[in-house]
Amino acid sequence: MKIVIDATPLLLRSAGVKTALYHWIEALRQEAREDEIHLYPPGVRLDGLAHDTSVSGPLATYAGMFMAVANQRLGVPFPDWFARGADVFHCTNQVRTPPRRIPFTATLHDLTCWKMPGFHSEANVRADREFAERVLKRAAGIIAVSEATRQDAIKVLGLPPEKIRTIHNGVSAAYFEARMPPPRRKPYALFVGTIEPRKNVDRLLDAWDLLPAQMRSEYDLLLAGGAGWRCEATVARLRAARSGVFWLGYYPEALLPELIRGAALLVYPSLYEGFGLPVAQAMACGTACVTSNVSSLPEIAGDAALYVNPESTEEIRDALLRLLDHAEERARLGAAGRARAERMFRWERAARESLEFFRQVTGCPGPPQP
Repeated sequence: MKIVIDATPLLLRSAGVKTALYHWIEALRQEAREDEIHLYPPGVRLDGLAHDTSVSGPLATYAGMFMAVANQRLGVPFPDWFARGADVFHCTNQVRTPPRRIPFTATLHDLTCWKMPGFHSEANVRADREFAERVLKRAAGIIAVSEATRQDAIKVLGLPPEKIRTIHNGVSAAYFEARMPPPRRKPYALFVGTIEPRKNVDRLLDAWDLLPAQMRSEYDLLLAGGAGWRCEATVARLRAARSGVFWLGYYPEALLPELIRGAALLVYPSLYEGFGLPVAQAMACGTACVTSNVSSLPEIAGDAALYVNPESTEEIRDALLRLLDHAEERARLGAAGRARAERMFRWERAARESLEFFRQVTGCPGPPQP
């Protein structure tokens, strides 16, 4: 079976989707035996993951971006031309004109532009709706990164349930193997994510301010993630934050596992997630989590997190207070998270399930068993 995967997001400045795509492709290549995994556009390499820059050199990046724009705006069928002879072409949300000669599939990460359009730019909302009409509704099969996302796709987009398969994202091995970093001046609670309205950073800051002064003197709050969209007021607030609150900005992927491993807890009060990668990463590190009781987050964390209503500043404060004040509870949740991540969020499992999905879509037989 020859599979061609659109890797255009690896050329862009991105975080969660780019991270998932990068490690998914790596795992597919490792798990494929007689299957072939090819990348579109040509020249994309997996030489190292960085969120704020392309994974490839300037020539491949400019050529790939030209092909993406021409496909999106002019309908130039580059995927069709490049995928000749393949059994399936897998689309990301950068494709608007998919192949016509072979089956195509796609990954659906979330429906936030439908459920919370006010948190996005008009251009983002328009792009996601075009992707749904031109790709998702015509695809031979779709991978949803959580059952919550699958159900959203059925209810919101009206996609046939039998076309959508839930395959959870994985977490890279670096998180399972992360070492405890050297101690900081003070222990810290940690938020990881792009600064944008859906991540609910302002309520987190409000909740932190409501903690007893003694606790805020014992712990720092670190926030790791670059500035996104509609975040000007939040960024200004972070830059003017009182002592003990530190915005780290974009944090290199290579250093992130140790940062999460060293945290007393991860706090992630997002208003909506298709998967919630930082929560899964913290679980792999054995770090306790405070997260929201909405969308996919209970599906991902199971019994390994303390849940809050993300619209309640008081609930976020109370959860922080409870865990920061009880080391044994943090240890219990961290151990439960690690065990759950081992069972559910290894990329090898995701790759095996994805290859089965592609065989089902294409009708290609699997490789002979050893």
